[in-house]
Amino acid sequence: QVQLVESGGGSVQAGGSLRLSCAASGRALRSYAMGWFRQAPGKEREFITAISWSGGNTYYSDSVKGRFTISRGNAKNTVYLEMNSLKPEDTAIYYCALGYGSSIPVPADFGSWGQGTQVTVSS
Repeated sequence: QVQLVESGGGSVQAGGSLRLSCAASGRALRSYAMGWFRQAPGKEREFITAISWSGGNTYYSDSVKGRFTISRGNAKNTVYLEMNSLKPEDTAIYYCALGYGSSIPVPADFGSWGQGTQVTVSS
């Protein structure tokens, strides 16, 4: 069973930057993609970005494209999310997750959720 632990959240003013990290521990069934989701108060969980096992393929939602960058550590079990030009609407709990089934799995194929890390962006 794989466990995920996120870190790096916090409070920042609009226009600022934050870097989130997610470390996976335990034994995975096979190679996996890693992704980030977020959930704002009163809203559904949103799939915002993912990276394939090799790191060669990435996905970004329109809401974060051009501002956020996902990357994967050399050991493959760590994923980072560099967030720039943050906006108040980026305020949410950010979760990382593992995905199986394809290079960039669909949201329903992600699981093994971390506990989440809060990101708050003030105007």
